[in-house]
Amino acid sequence: GSSNSEGAAKVSLLKRVPALKDGDFTLAECTAILLYLSRKYNTPDHWYPADIQKRAQVDEYLSWHHANIRANAPKTMWIKVLIPLFTGQPLPTEKLQEVMEGLSASLKQLEERFLQDKAFIIGSEISLADLVAIVELMQPVGVGCDVFEDRPRLLQWRQRVEEAVGKELFFQAHEMILKIKELSNIQIDPRLKEHLAPVLMKMLK
Repeated sequence: GSSNSEGAAKVSLLKRVPALKDGDFTLAECTAILLYLSRKYNTPDHWYPADIQKRAQVDEYLSWHHANIRANAPKTMWIKVLIPLFTGQPLPTEKLQEVMEGLSASLKQLEERFLQDKAFIIGSEISLADLVAIVELMQPVGVGCDVFEDRPRLLQWRQRVEEAVGKELFFQAHEMILKIKELSNIQIDPRLKEHLAPVLMKMLK
C-alpha cells in the first residue's frame, strides 16, 4: 500500500533506488553504500585496501567515475528504451550518437588512464573501482550498445572481473539490467505517457 512507498521514500532520502538501511542509519548513494558495507563487514582488503595509496587510487577512480561513466552510461538506457517507451516515438539517432560519443571518450580514458596494462583498475586485484565500473557499463550492454566491442583491453578486463566476482553472482546482478530490454513490450497508460513525455524530453536537452 501507500505506507510502504512512503517508507521507501523515507529510506531513500534522495529518492534513489539503491538505499541502505542499517538500524536507524540510512545511506542512498551507491558508492557510499559499497564503502560502508566493505568497512562494516570487514570484506577482504582488496575491495577497499587499507594501504593508504591504494585506497586513494580507488577513491580517485570513484570520483572520476561519477563525473564520467556515471554521467554517460545510464543515458543509453533512457534513450534506447525508456524514452521511446514513454513518448511513443524513437529518439533521433543523433541523440544516441551524441551520448555514445561522450561514453566513448570516457571509456578511452578508463582504458588509458586507469586500466593501462594492469589486470584491474588499481592493480593486480579486484577492488570496488572495478565493481562500480562494471555495473555501470553493463547498462548500455543491456540495451544493445555493446561498449566492449572493438575494445579488446576492456573486454579482457570485464572477463577478469567476472571471474573474480564469480560468474553466477555477476549474472544475477546483471539479470535485472539485461531484462530492461523486455520493458519495451510493456503497455503504459496513455495518461502517464502524456505526463512523462515532456519531462523525459527535457532530460535530454
